[in-house]
Amino acid sequence: MRALPVFCATSLALTQLAYAAGPPPPVPVEHLTVEKMPPRGPHWVYVLDEAFDNEIDARVIPFDGDSNRRLGQIDAGFNPGFNLSPDGNTTVVSTTYFARGGHGARTDVVEFTDNSNLTVKHEVILPSKRAMTGPSLFNVAYSDDAHLLYAAYITPAASFGVIDALHYRMLGEIDTAGCVMTIPGTGYRVSSICENGRLLTVTLDAQGKETGRSMSEPFFNADTDPVFVQGIAGSSAHKYIFLSFLGQVHQVDFNGAQPVFAPAWSLVSPAEQGKWRPGGTQMGAVHRGLNRLYVQMHQGGEGSHKEGGSEIWVFDLASHKRIARWPVHAHGGIAPIQALQVTQDNAPLLFAATDAADLAVLDARSGQIKHVEKHLGQTPWMLLTP
Repeated sequence: MRALPVFCATSLALTQLAYAAGPPPPVPVEHLTVEKMPPRGPHWVYVLDEAFDNEIDARVIPFDGDSNRRLGQIDAGFNPGFNLSPDGNTTVVSTTYFARGGHGARTDVVEFTDNSNLTVKHEVILPSKRAMTGPSLFNVAYSDDAHLLYAAYITPAASFGVIDALHYRMLGEIDTAGCVMTIPGTGYRVSSICENGRLLTVTLDAQGKETGRSMSEPFFNADTDPVFVQGIAGSSAHKYIFLSFLGQVHQVDFNGAQPVFAPAWSLVSPAEQGKWRPGGTQMGAVHRGLNRLYVQMHQGGEGSHKEGGSEIWVFDLASHKRIARWPVHAHGGIAPIQALQVTQDNAPLLFAATDAADLAVLDARSGQIKHVEKHLGQTPWMLLTP
């Protein structure tokens, strides 16, 4: 009979001694808890990370630009749209899930996440026609009073769903005759962009029923200089800026029964036309207090509208003059910029999401880089808490 190795014999002896002294006490029962988010700060931003190497598993990441911390994660499914409630307490995600990951039975849904602990508190099932477009403010959008929620549909026929966001139920669907997206106006008005350069505006009642519609005059020519549908929140509520591929600035006021268009102006000088253009996934940002427009610009020709910016241009919205020009290679060598967002406080930060999936945090007055968070979002799109 072979002798036990010394370490086995020692282990066996210790085990026997332990049981001779009586059974060990039971392991304490563990209870899972959900941590609360820290108090909301003035420099929080919500970043969409829609990884192209894993398209069914997008997420929204809250990030604090003061502590440079990732604060958590909101699961967002396949090719999502997302937005924040007017009070900033809820993140709403319109997304799609397939029963077997990348295939199988399809479920479209709007999920309501409590931003105090990042847990899904409610959901509403949508028809399987949700618009799977690039992110924008208008894929899914709230009414002023947070009573109604609008979700864009494309089948390719265009329409939008109306959801009771207080009682979490579908109210109906509004046909938009080929016009796309859901741009919220005052009350229960919703506008959509049409291929002929016009805006369709539909007025609803509190039950989500259509009470009227109207069509605006054209404000751009889709054949010669189309606009990006990713509108920029403007100088006040329900004012948006739409940039054209060639750098025209269209300021639109949605506060009345009909959209009101300010005279268009250009980001580029005559010498720069055809050489410098805006591009990316989120076209720019406005600081309301400073009355400044920030836009990422690149050198390119026709078809380059998705290219990231090699420079950030800063404009005074009152005079339409460029007041700063910040080459990104001169500020820490960050990759071309796909998206911009700026905080609205008196010490504003400018967030710049890059082609490399990094998030650069800049001083919005000087353009100096304060921090670069690596690999935060592969399809950068950002929203600030109200």
